[in-house]
Amino acid sequence: MDERRSRPRLSVHLDAVWDGGEERHSARVTDLSEGGCYLDTVGEVMAGEIVAFRVLLPDDDWLYLEGEVRHHHHGRGFGVQFVDLNEEQTENLLRLLKIAHEAGPEATAISADLVED
Repeated sequence: MDERRSRPRLSVHLDAVWDGGEERHSARVTDLSEGGCYLDTVGEVMAGEIVAFRVLLPDDDWLYLEGEVRHHHHGRGFGVQFVDLNEEQTENLLRLLKIAHEAGPEATAISADLVED
């Protein structure tokens, strides 16, 4: 796959939930940038679909986000590009990225496996 991302991304392990149809699915955010993220999950989506999801922050609060599905892997997960972030969402996302970046690969605040790509 060629690299189409315009922003640096971090490998993270953040719990999340997303709504698909009439079901709520658990997920794990494993790749995060200012522009989007990847959700490991077994739920099914279609490219172009707008998905609403919440990410559990290190302070046990939730960050609500929406993203357009850009690619998906049947039964494994999907990548989204964030859409319509308001100022508060953007600030929380940037704060989360800063925490993850500063924590480095030995971090436990977000993930023991946190590394920058």
